[in-house]
Amino acid sequence: MYSTIKNKLKASITYILFPACTAVFSACVSLPAVLAQDSLGYGWPVPIMLGDYDGYPEEQFVGSVTPWYWEENATARSGDVPENIIPLETDLFTSNDFYADREFWMDPRYYRCNSPIALDSIHGDYSSGPGAIDNNDTATAAWGHCERDYPREAIISPYPFSSAQIHYSALLAEAIVAGGPTRHTKASLPDWNGRYTRNLDQAFGRGRVGETSANLPQINSEPPQWVVGWANQMPTILSLLTPEYQERYVQQMYHKANSNAAQFSLMYCRPEGLLRWWSGPGGPRQLDVTVVPGRVQFMGGTDNALRQVQVEREFIIDHASVLSVPRLGQDVRQWLGETIGFWNDNILVTWTSNIQGWFTHSSWEYSNQMQIIEIWSEREDANGNFVGLEHETIFYDPEAFMEPVRDIRFFTYLGDYAQYAPFNHEHCNQTIFTGPDGRAAQVSPGTTIDYKVYDLYDRPWAKIWEEYFEQDMNRPVEDDSLGGFR
Repeated sequence: MYSTIKNKLKASITYILFPACTAVFSACVSLPAVLAQDSLGYGWPVPIMLGDYDGYPEEQFVGSVTPWYWEENATARSGDVPENIIPLETDLFTSNDFYADREFWMDPRYYRCNSPIALDSIHGDYSSGPGAIDNNDTATAAWGHCERDYPREAIISPYPFSSAQIHYSALLAEAIVAGGPTRHTKASLPDWNGRYTRNLDQAFGRGRVGETSANLPQINSEPPQWVVGWANQMPTILSLLTPEYQERYVQQMYHKANSNAAQFSLMYCRPEGLLRWWSGPGGPRQLDVTVVPGRVQFMGGTDNALRQVQVEREFIIDHASVLSVPRLGQDVRQWLGETIGFWNDNILVTWTSNIQGWFTHSSWEYSNQMQIIEIWSEREDANGNFVGLEHETIFYDPEAFMEPVRDIRFFTYLGDYAQYAPFNHEHCNQTIFTGPDGRAAQVSPGTTIDYKVYDLYDRPWAKIWEEYFEQDMNRPVEDDSLGGFR
């Protein structure tokens, strides 16, 4: 019986992915053995060995500092260089023009072997972590661990799909072959309702002197959270990006680590964007899940981000427009996108599209073309008790990424809503504005200031950096052929 289902599944997926293929599936595309996996499109392990998990991976922190965990991990400080490392003559911290340094962008020494989150927080302006620059002199920036890095092959998606649409269709075909998708009633829905939290937040601040927290159980295990930014050398993340988005990422890190000109969206009351949902500060630290027939709702993250999965709805797909993306409503990008999904037994599969391109500090910029596939599944302990939700995400963005990438994380179930304080509506009241030097400045009530309004949809952070800090740099001419978010 199982063999018959597998053969039908192969035929179904082959037809969806490669309709011209009429031969054996393996003759059309080279794939890992399908029979070794429960699914063709989710649940595959990362292709490297992961050690025991305790929730505080201090031996994997790449940078000289790691916020949230409050880890100070420098290999050399105050202008010194680590033993056996030959520094570059010019690096991110001493350069006057990062554009001119393009040949060094893929060398970890250009960033003094600091992770993205270390570069973003190295001036000590994260309340959740230490700094590693002396007296605001960037030449004294500390070094991270040049020997540490989470490998690229563990980040890229292992699945054979070139787009979110094909991926979602393949998973839906699997469900159909198995007799689904499952149309749950109120009585049959999995009881996921309640409050959850991330692993990171259960080890928050553990590196502070005097702080202690218990190791997390192995059931909470997850791969290194590379999206958060502590697990990688900068060149590894750059290798995932197209040349234009490599430049944007280096620009971001230069102006944070060298210019010390933060462009955190929240301090200017700008939208945070979808990727904030995977970031360190916005993650979400607390997540409320509500499951009803026809809809699953996720509430949590910065500004209490609300995401809704419209179960068994279908996207509008406009094949006549090159820049159009699958959507539910008007052809207008949404800050958190729009999401459809289906149930395959007690596994929730979702597809998010119609996303407004943006950036989250310490993470890469993404375009209007980004779409994501998410798979939510239950974890149980040895006694069969529900302990939380595994969350697997595959990011597709043909404008920003060289190929799709994947993240896997775990949310611990804390308990019923009634056990915790409710979320309150958050509204941003702007008190920080761009000062005369291009850096953020606190403005007191009643103060009159000159204020320039930047186009929210034209990379306002970059426009400020270019106007105030790049007058003497050899910035390349912008490529107007790029579609979508500029």
